[in-house]
Amino acid sequence: MLFRTANLSQLGEFDEIIDVRTPAEFAEDHIPGAINCPVFSDEERIVVGTLYKQVSPFEARKVGAALVAKNIAHHLQTSFHDHPKSWRPLIYCWRGGQRSGAMSIILAQVGWAAHKLEGGYKTYRRDVLDKLEILPQTLTFKVICGPTGSGKSRLLTALAESGHQVLDLEMLAQHRGSVLGRLPEQAQPSQKWFDSALLQALQKFDPARPVYVEAESNKIGLITLPPALISAMHASACLLVETPLETRVAGLLQDYRHYVENPEMLVAQLQSLHRFHGEKQLEHWATLIHAGDIATMVAELLTLHYDPSYSRATTKHYVNLDQAPRITLEDLSADALKAIAKGL
Repeated sequence: MLFRTANLSQLGEFDEIIDVRTPAEFAEDHIPGAINCPVFSDEERIVVGTLYKQVSPFEARKVGAALVAKNIAHHLQTSFHDHPKSWRPLIYCWRGGQRSGAMSIILAQVGWAAHKLEGGYKTYRRDVLDKLEILPQTLTFKVICGPTGSGKSRLLTALAESGHQVLDLEMLAQHRGSVLGRLPEQAQPSQKWFDSALLQALQKFDPARPVYVEAESNKIGLITLPPALISAMHASACLLVETPLETRVAGLLQDYRHYVENPEMLVAQLQSLHRFHGEKQLEHWATLIHAGDIATMVAELLTLHYDPSYSRATTKHYVNLDQAPRITLEDLSADALKAIAKGL
């Protein structure tokens, strides 16, 4: 065999990690830091797979080999063209099979110290899930609790800027964690990519220092948090943020400006609350929105929906909440929060 194999513990030994799966597979998830040099396009993989099932494995391999050879040639002439003889690439595909094997053989024949990842992406994915079952239990979390709009996310930002360890789950999930939490023109990552990014974040923390995190449910938009992380958060010490209602409303109008600027989108999004509040309440909120009195609508939404729901959930799950130190946030400006963060 011209190429050698490597395992996950050796990832840091290579100059480059090359994912030879299709662009769609790569977009869903990949080893962090890897580059995508596919040996099949998304369309080509479908063609070969169809031939394999409907004609014969031999015909599929014959067509597939030509496509693989063409695509590897392209990468040799472009992405790999200027690499020196000392370049050490690690190559992987879905299972560490034919796609990565073909790339590894050709790169090794050129003279590079090409290695193929044992087990491919599937081994990496299994390792991510295994570590997400263990790693959260090795860390000490301090969970910031408080009703919607109380400045928890802003406080997390201030804590990070002040040198504290911070796990910002909503940032990783690209969602603010509520029925109105979808970010404008920003799709959430895939579940698999979220898991990879979360593991990367957790691995950077010093277990000897606390990690600040915002209280969350087990889902942030479409993303599901690992059970081990949720369990660790529920059992952790808490900080309770208390912010006046008018300050919360003002902060939310700043953070959710895209709804303020697009009232019809806000009205449409509120329809998901129909089963909780009924047609009459939704019509009332729509009237306030169309009249430009979004502040009143937000205040009512907080007191009638978010606050009771949040209180029930946190009281039920965060067992140390009744012992939590209280932090009063009269001002949600960056300077005010920075002062609070330094005090912690």
